[in-house]
Amino acid sequence: MKQKNRWLIALSAIAIHISIGSVYAYSVYKKPIHDELGWSSTETALAFTIAIFCLGTSAAFFGKVVEKKGPRFSAIVAAILFSSGLIGTGFAIQLESLYGYYLTYGLISGMGLGIGYIAPVSTLVKWFPDRRGLATGMAVMGFGAGALICSPVANYLIENVGLSQTFFILGITYFILMISGALYIARPEEGWLPAGMKEASEKGKVKIKADLAQLTANEAVKTKRFWMLWLMMFINISSGIMLISVASPMAQEKVGMTAVAAASMVGIMGFFNGGGRIGWATASDYLGRTNVFTIFFSIQLVAFLILPTVSSQAIFVTLIFLILTIYGGGFASLPAFIGDLFGTKQLGAIHGYLLTSWSMAGVFGPMLVSYIKDTTNSYNATFYIFAAFLTIALITSFLIRMDIKKIKEQQEPASQKGKLKQQVAQ
Repeated sequence: MKQKNRWLIALSAIAIHISIGSVYAYSVYKKPIHDELGWSSTETALAFTIAIFCLGTSAAFFGKVVEKKGPRFSAIVAAILFSSGLIGTGFAIQLESLYGYYLTYGLISGMGLGIGYIAPVSTLVKWFPDRRGLATGMAVMGFGAGALICSPVANYLIENVGLSQTFFILGITYFILMISGALYIARPEEGWLPAGMKEASEKGKVKIKADLAQLTANEAVKTKRFWMLWLMMFINISSGIMLISVASPMAQEKVGMTAVAAASMVGIMGFFNGGGRIGWATASDYLGRTNVFTIFFSIQLVAFLILPTVSSQAIFVTLIFLILTIYGGGFASLPAFIGDLFGTKQLGAIHGYLLTSWSMAGVFGPMLVSYIKDTTNSYNATFYIFAAFLTIALITSFLIRMDIKKIKEQQEPASQKGKLKQQVAQ
């Protein structure tokens, strides 16, 4: 069988992620839905909350299916669920059914989101043993770019063909795009290495870095490092998604931005979110995943302590954009970090379990900032509270480093015994 091109595998993964990443363009639909159907902002926002919650939970529940059935089957299922959910949304709008809207956009599309998110990423890690961060960064950047592409397209379609027809067109388009990616994507053979890496390894020029362990998903969740990684992701996502949820009103209140300037800032935040995914994930290949996460929380802690005192628009915007690069970078670095800590045996399933942190943070972050704002009539207390969380995350990044070091030290005597036996046999 002819060997597949790993860069085309990456392109296939990006096609899937650009499609499902359109969920982040959800705000485009809110006003047209209100104008056409009279549904309140809270009612329409609930569909997005359900979709993001289903992303994390379906990724957790179906992670083992992705590993068992393979990325092609999983990506095809994701394409069917996500696109049929969008098409169903068009019918729900025609029928003016709010609960139909929750079922189609929230539940069905949301399940497609979760399966579609983990299937290509876990496969890419196996195709790029030499550049794990870069590979996963490319795919997850596609997820971030999905909203940037969908937002103007959806807006144009709504104005020209109407709301329900927009969902029909998007559903069909994304089905074609996702199926195209699904039909090419596949796992490499067991132990596969890229030609250059294999040749260098055989000549002794490059030593292939071994993963810390090769664990199943059930074995991984019983380790301390799994829950430390879960906590770090939960705090990183909560901090970023909290800012995303209130960026515009916060900018207007804190530093006196106009509504137009604040809206422009929100749009540009998407570029930094996407750029952080590829930038930080690639950097993690050179700096090490543990070091990158320690850098994440160090930078954010300083930024969150500075933000309450900031009155300059330029400084405020710079800090927000910096935090957004880290928000995106955390998602992109995660799959590669999982490979380093737990191996690639059941990476998709472990990734799915860890994405439950996204489901929890997606509710926790926005709700906490809203509660604090309503209670104190200020955003300043929010920054200090999240700074405390980030301190916990920073400490956890040192604890996971110590745990990794301890495991490596325990592995060294066993490795030395193995070498000694080989020498005796010779």
